[in-house]
Amino acid sequence: MPRAVSRAALSAPVFVPFIAPAIAVACIASAFAHAAPQGPDRQGLHIDPDHTRHLHQHGEKHATSTEAGRFWTNRSSAIDLPLPSEEDAFFFVVYGDRTGGPAEGISVLKDAVRDTNLLEPDFVMTVGDLIQGYNQADAWMPQMEEYKGVMGELLCPWFPVAGNHDTYYRGPEELKPEGEHDANYEMYFGPLWYAFEHKNSMFIALYSDEGNPETGEKNFRKPESQRMSDEQFSWLKEMLEIGSEREHIFMFIHHPRWLGGGYGDDWNKVHDELVKAGNVSAVFAGHIHRMRYDPKDGIDYVTLATVGGGQSFTAPDAGWLHHFNVVTVRKDQVAHAAIPVGETIDVREITGDLADQAGLLARTRADVSPSVAMGMDGAGDTEVTVRLRNPVSMDVDVTVVPESGDSRWVAWPDHDHGTIGAGETGEFTFRVTRQGDRLDSTFRPLEFVIDMEMLTPSHRYSIPTLRAEAPMDVDLIAPPRPATETVLGLGRSGAHAVVTSDKYVLPDGAMTLECWFRAESFSGRTGLVAKTENSEFGFFVSDGKPQFSIHLDGAYRTAGLSDPFLKTDAWQHIAGVYDGSEVRLYVDGTLVDSQPASGTRTLNRLPLVIGADVDRGGRPTSFFDGAIDEVRLSTVARYEGSAFRPSRRLTPDNETVLLFHMDGSVGRWMIDSSETGATATLGGGARIEPAE
Repeated sequence: MPRAVSRAALSAPVFVPFIAPAIAVACIASAFAHAAPQGPDRQGLHIDPDHTRHLHQHGEKHATSTEAGRFWTNRSSAIDLPLPSEEDAFFFVVYGDRTGGPAEGISVLKDAVRDTNLLEPDFVMTVGDLIQGYNQADAWMPQMEEYKGVMGELLCPWFPVAGNHDTYYRGPEELKPEGEHDANYEMYFGPLWYAFEHKNSMFIALYSDEGNPETGEKNFRKPESQRMSDEQFSWLKEMLEIGSEREHIFMFIHHPRWLGGGYGDDWNKVHDELVKAGNVSAVFAGHIHRMRYDPKDGIDYVTLATVGGGQSFTAPDAGWLHHFNVVTVRKDQVAHAAIPVGETIDVREITGDLADQAGLLARTRADVSPSVAMGMDGAGDTEVTVRLRNPVSMDVDVTVVPESGDSRWVAWPDHDHGTIGAGETGEFTFRVTRQGDRLDSTFRPLEFVIDMEMLTPSHRYSIPTLRAEAPMDVDLIAPPRPATETVLGLGRSGAHAVVTSDKYVLPDGAMTLECWFRAESFSGRTGLVAKTENSEFGFFVSDGKPQFSIHLDGAYRTAGLSDPFLKTDAWQHIAGVYDGSEVRLYVDGTLVDSQPASGTRTLNRLPLVIGADVDRGGRPTSFFDGAIDEVRLSTVARYEGSAFRPSRRLTPDNETVLLFHMDGSVGRWMIDSSETGATATLGGGARIEPAE
């Protein structure tokens, strides 16, 4: 028996649409890039204005070499491949604030350490607010130990910078030590300011919370408390002198004092010294929990957001997110990039087996049953179960959320969550109702939005969101024939109608598929009416070339033309016939091709799609651009010989399995005029519209 699915607490019923709260964090590359120009590029090629981000450049092209002794081949070529210069280059990582947020932010820091170890930089710098702080020593100490314990997992060295959370004291005034937590910081983290050298660059860590020089008050909101002491300022000038011959100087400080405002104007004197030095390439800070890039006088002023700190995620793509910066250093240039925490992929973990299993899970489909029974007024009340089998050898976390653009749906619970064991099936049950009103153009279906994560010991692999529409058993009455001819309009990408395989039965043997259509354009692979996936049958009009295919005894038998033949902006009739010995294709009543064919039709459970083909997952694909009318499927070979006169409006008879006149829709359904009484569901913007 399958293991029981563990469940989260279920909440009270809610009205839909259901919006699952989620914060999508996109990967940011070259986070400090300026917009690239539009128009022709340097080679005179047109630049697509929608893709200028891909053209960002911030430095000169890297130096190259053509030394013959470094390149080998036994082939001749007109191309000389440039080799990279052998000059020294290195990179380091910078972390933003850890604190000011929920306690679970420490997990974000752990993820950052994991990511960083995959990159293996030379070292890591922080920019302060390492611990929550604002406390007494007995609470400060375990927070310090927790942070250092996590950072101790880095493969490379790391260097701290002190922030207000690390040094501000809160507690009884009579117990406040001089300098608040300055002494604790220097005892357990390191000096409040220091410098070191690495690969002909100097790195300087500064302290921005020395406090008011008169009163000692530490307060980052008061300019008089945000001034650099004479002692630190003199030391900084000494370091700039010592580093004067270095290729680069990089500085790190918690508060971005160059932003002014509550920081006052004390940074101006520092900036003047940095400009005078001539080799200060970048200054990094944090504190404000969002990214900023404010270059000035040739110096990159870079403010980081967070690595586990309080984060509003106001606009993740614009810098409100958990991230760390990667800084690549060459002799004459510095590159900056930001990587969202958790986005670094462990190449060694993506084994062939793991990738195959993730692909298998991504292709799985949920079963939703039973159908929601609905009356003619659209009212319904059914208990529906979403069943999902886990086909992989790892546990899978699953969240299922009912969702609809129609607020007349109500579902309880508003979501369900569970872990499905390897090879097991999870069940998620919902009571769904729809208020009786009407079935009109405002009707929207109920879907179950399914998010899955495949669990490994070191990572959670997100699988693309799966959507499963609740099936419906609707009591409908066909609308009367309209006074003017109407058709199914598909003049937009993705428009289609589907008839599910459980709605009709087409016995093996002779058959005819036919319809009228008017194409706006032809391009590439295009399905007209089809349910082909190594099985069954369908029309294709790819590039204006008509084809009718039927899958018999394991292979397609096709009648069609290899050259463009069909017209645009004109109504045409197409008929595909199979009589047991031959497959024939007629266009406007004229036989255009026939091929010998016999055998047993290969069946599938995929829907018949009007206006497209279908993929193996039952989704429409290869869409038709135009309009379709009078789709009829029959159990007889209706046409023979070289020609016949097609009727503009077809009629049902005992051999008719499906017939859609496109006379109108009830809600999102078209109703079959044959005795089958099936329905076709409109999707992707398809609509009934007047014929042109």
